[in-house]
Order: sequence, then C-alpha cells, then structure tokens
Amino acid sequence: MPLPLAFRHLVDDAAVFPPGLAPLPRAVTEHAGHLASAHAALVGPFVIGADRLAELAELAGPELFPDGLRVSVVTAPAAIPAVLAALAATDRLVPAALEVRPDPAQPLRDQIDGLAAQSLPGAMYIEAPRPATPAWSEALAAVRHGFRLKFRTGGTEAAAFPTEDEVAAWIHDTVAAGAAFKCTAGLHHAVRHTAPTTGFEHHGYLNVLLATARACSGAALPAVRAALAERDPETLARAVTALPAADIAAARAAFTSYGSCSVLEPLEDLAALGLLDATP
Repeated sequence: MPLPLAFRHLVDDAAVFPPGLAPLPRAVTEHAGHLASAHAALVGPFVIGADRLAELAELAGPELFPDGLRVSVVTAPAAIPAVLAALAATDRLVPAALEVRPDPAQPLRDQIDGLAAQSLPGAMYIEAPRPATPAWSEALAAVRHGFRLKFRTGGTEAAAFPTEDEVAAWIHDTVAAGAAFKCTAGLHHAVRHTAPTTGFEHHGYLNVLLATARACSGAALPAVRAALAERDPETLARAVTALPAADIAAARAAFTSYGSCSVLEPLEDLAALGLLDATP
C-alpha cells in the first residue's frame, strides 16, 4: 500500500546527531536498509555535518547507494565553500539541501543576502531565530530568495524547546509569507507530550502537521496554537485523518520534513495510531 501523502519523505535521517549519536558507519548502513524497506517512502535525505562529508563519501559505496546518497548538509555560512568543494570531489553524495545556521555575531540579513549571491545546490534552509526577536523579520526576508526556514523545536536542555506560542508564530508567519520550512530536534514522537525522564515539553510532528494545515487554510493564530497544544493521540489522529487531500498537500508543501535521530520511532507511532501499516 502506498504511503499516504501526509507522511511521504517526512523524516530526514539525522541518526548521527543528538540524542541518537549513532556511529557514522552504522548510521549509513541503516539508512541504506531504510531505503530498501517497505517504509522507504517515509525517509528523506541523510543529514550530515559539513565536517564529515569526506568520511561519509567513503562509506557511501555503490553497493549501498547505486545512484549516490542524498544528503542534507548542516553548515555555517563560512564553511559553504568547503562544503561545495567536498561535494564536487565525489560522485557518491547527491546534495538535497544545505541547512545553514547563521553566525549570531553577524547581521542576519547580510548573511542571507550573501548566500543568495552564490550558486548553491539543492534546497536552502536558514535556521530561524525565535519569533519574538527582531531577527525574525529578517529571517522571513529569506523568502524573497526562495530560501526555506528551519525551526529548532528542541534540544538537550529545557530552554531549547520553544513554546506553543513560538512555534505557532513561526508556522503562521512562514505560511503567510508563502515559504516552506523543516523542523529539527525534539520531535521524537507524533503527539505533544512531557518526556518522563527529563520533564521536557516535546512538540509532536503530527501536531506540527495539523497546525500547518490549519495555517494553510487561513486559520487564525489561536487555531494554529490549539493544534500544537493537542495531547490526546486519538483526537489528533482523527483530526489529521479528516483533513481534505488538498489541505494535506498544502501542509506538506509548507512543512517539508523534520530531522529525527530515529526513523523507526515515527513509523511505530504512526502505526500505533492506525495512520499507516508498518508491516515489513
């Protein structure tokens, strides 16, 4: 059975990043396994730091990836020339995107304009500042260059998790600007929850999907926030299932993917909610 549009290529494989921190050789082998599995359509590119491209190219042999390994490269603006050189030096890595974390010591608008002046491969994501900061409006200016935004929705400490109000503002403003975005960190499960071991408030990727659909259909900010706040799995699953196909398509055009250190956890959550069949 084909994977529903709502979940196609939803999960970028960030296995080597915290909290997973998988050894790169194992992560590469497991990524190849995901791409050869029944859930291959769930999986997006392999996310890798700029400093590990050469190591990754050695591991991405044609026996694992006959057409090359699609990668999304996390980089600082200053490292982009080295990234482009590393990608040009191998035919094993296929650039799907660059995920740029701006230098906080430099004006954001200048960095965005500098990136726009370069010829860059794949999609370009600019990591966004919190929406209450003056830099947020500058981040939205990236839209005029065709860039996308990247929202950091969690981390290894409580302060790294933005509030529902912040994520709602991110989504609402970005959709209103006609831009697309991805998320990274913290979206370990489908539904918003409090992690029992840390007490951290985790957003759910289904909540983000529903909130994006609401924003795309013209809902006001409180309705977007309400979708992010929903904690009941059955209620959330019903709401997502009830979305018209056009709303799903619009939501996924806006919410392109999210980076996860596990591909199987999202798969298992969706299966548990009855939203897809996880049978191998």
